[in-house]
Amino acid sequence: MKYFSLTLFAVFSLSAFSQSILLKGGMVHSGTGAEATLQDILISGNEIAKIGNNLTINGKTQVIELNGLPVTPGLISPMSNLGIVEINALDVTRDDESDILKAGFSIFNAFNPHSTGIPWNRSNGVTSAITSPGSSSFPMFGLASYFILDGSLEIKGLKDIAMFGRMGASYGSRAETLTILESLLELGQKASNTPVEEILEMRLADQLELQAQDILALNNLVNNGLPFVLETNRAVDILQAIALQKKYGLNLVLSSVEEAPMVIEQLQASGIPVIIDPMDNIPNSFDELGSSLLLGKVLDQAGIKVMFSTQRSHNYHLMRQGSGNAVAHGMSYQSAIRGMTLTVAETFKLGNRGSIIEGKIADIVVWDADPLEPSSFPKFVFIEGKSQDLSSRSTRLTERYTNKDDKPSSYKH
Repeated sequence: MKYFSLTLFAVFSLSAFSQSILLKGGMVHSGTGAEATLQDILISGNEIAKIGNNLTINGKTQVIELNGLPVTPGLISPMSNLGIVEINALDVTRDDESDILKAGFSIFNAFNPHSTGIPWNRSNGVTSAITSPGSSSFPMFGLASYFILDGSLEIKGLKDIAMFGRMGASYGSRAETLTILESLLELGQKASNTPVEEILEMRLADQLELQAQDILALNNLVNNGLPFVLETNRAVDILQAIALQKKYGLNLVLSSVEEAPMVIEQLQASGIPVIIDPMDNIPNSFDELGSSLLLGKVLDQAGIKVMFSTQRSHNYHLMRQGSGNAVAHGMSYQSAIRGMTLTVAETFKLGNRGSIIEGKIADIVVWDADPLEPSSFPKFVFIEGKSQDLSSRSTRLTERYTNKDDKPSSYKH
């Protein structure tokens, strides 16, 4: 309750100082992979105006003494269902599925900035996220979009920035899945110089019941470098995915990749970045028999760009725990911080975000202790230079049920 009150006080105090904010004496992890250093950060408007030591300020600048507390860029979830799913088991709360569209299914217009999962993740350091369609029996699930998690009804983000799909242990035959994937990519190639109407008349497009939006998305995927996030685990499937990348010139991102260490040289040579869950070391299928807690270390030491996911739906902030687990098993600490920030921004072309560098957007988190420890929490979260309210449904429930005011029990319950 005390933490909740202090947080609100800080937010209301900072809102009065719209000119600039000086975060003084924080242990700054820039997100670039460099070692953390003790520095001041001057925020002006929505940008990081200056970084250094003993920065001079004017009278209108709000100063926050950090006394060595850790500072990181705002965390970016590379894959989530934030804003489009409230309860997985309740269809009326899900906007992540389509009965008509396939590769061209976009969730952008369904995003709810007041979804209950957003304050919870924001109060745990996640300032923006990539939200994607749910998985389906089709090998391409549809188009993901990027959103700023400031709760504003004026939705900020980037529409249709990546395609998501799966290859391997799924629905139906593995061989059929690969054949359909190749056929779809070939249709995408044709779309560069063939009218959409003609492609829709082709037998394959008709058999797969593709729509115009699907063809346009495939064209963007094959011919315009749209990132393709493909979930796969078995070593031989990873090799198949690398072959698809080479054949079609795909901007490929692989997720899960439990058996990547078996084909680490080929993956390293491909330059493909990956998204992993370092907590997932128990095989869930025969595709994952090579699962290991050392996955993050092996990928990092091979120079492969690593980002993080979590299997805990809605709790995407738990990628912190996963990245900390990867560090505990040999991954570089700074690679782990980078994997939750700048690597995501670079991979998905998110613009001027993901690092604490002069001129970048001021998405910044100040932590009360080591950000890779699950027991640590943000003291301040800034999105585009504005301090955020760190309360959530969970903190309000805590306050309600621990309230010691002399009121009838019916008021509390």
